[in-house]
Amino acid sequence: MMFNVRTDLAIEAAVLHNKTKEKMRRIQGVEVKTAKEESVTITRVEITNEQGERAVGKPRGNYITIDSPAIRDNDEQAFDLTGRLLARELKNILKLQKNASVLVVGLGNWNVTPDALGPKVVSELIVTRHLFELIPEKMDGVPHPVCALSPGVLGITGIETGEIIKGVVNMVKPDLVIAIDALASRRTDRISTTIQIADTGITPGSGIGNKRQGLTQEYLGVPVIAIGVPTVVDAATVANDAIELLMENICAHADPESALYKLADTFDMEQRYPLIKEVLNPYVGNLIVTPKEVDGIIEEVSKIIANGINDAVLGDPPLDPSRRPF
Repeated sequence: MMFNVRTDLAIEAAVLHNKTKEKMRRIQGVEVKTAKEESVTITRVEITNEQGERAVGKPRGNYITIDSPAIRDNDEQAFDLTGRLLARELKNILKLQKNASVLVVGLGNWNVTPDALGPKVVSELIVTRHLFELIPEKMDGVPHPVCALSPGVLGITGIETGEIIKGVVNMVKPDLVIAIDALASRRTDRISTTIQIADTGITPGSGIGNKRQGLTQEYLGVPVIAIGVPTVVDAATVANDAIELLMENICAHADPESALYKLADTFDMEQRYPLIKEVLNPYVGNLIVTPKEVDGIIEEVSKIIANGINDAVLGDPPLDPSRRPF
């Protein structure tokens, strides 16, 4: 990633390559559409060719970003709206055929709260695959068999996560894999408020520099949809954002002819971020930070994602409670 700034979000990757959304619209191979739904902003980025891949630094495919700032304020209406919009976007991107089976994979370490999003989502899901085998007569009207897995991480199992998932896929033979993971962002205001959907798969741990085997259609043999939420940022990012705010205030209030103004005006991202990392590294190393209320964040966001998947895969509402056999 340019300047070695850690981010898993396609929108941020484009910015790091010096591309604003407006500039991205003029890049051949990158199509951007933005829509506003009440308090939620949805940005759809489609990368269509190699030139677009180079411009954004992501593989070609579709990336949907749902920004819902009101989630941070524990707004119940925002929770409900974000879940419904997530379900709608998932339905559009999943394109499931009748009776197609789905494997949901919750990536991450359930012992580390900022990394526990995937396992928490799995614990909130409605799984139905076993019921199609045990009580098929009661599953009439349930559109898709759903199964779920939380494979843990290499440090817990001693097995690469990709190997576990590939083995399960080979045995279960789902038509689609949905992988959920905690992401890294380069903006503190995106923590817990942004959900990214991508049809290009996912590389677990890439945002914090621990790249594992990518979960892609090429590797697993079935389409992979990735859902992620930023839960951590690089410490250098926090320092960089603070300095950026300081520079903006200096430029807004200082005399344009002053040496301080000229310094602030020229001290841009390309110069600033590597310098901050160089200064911080002897003291904090590659420090990753997360909000103190991250346990509540994971709890609420995991429910939003689980409800969105339940609605998208099993219907809205997901199964009539009076007919639910479980």
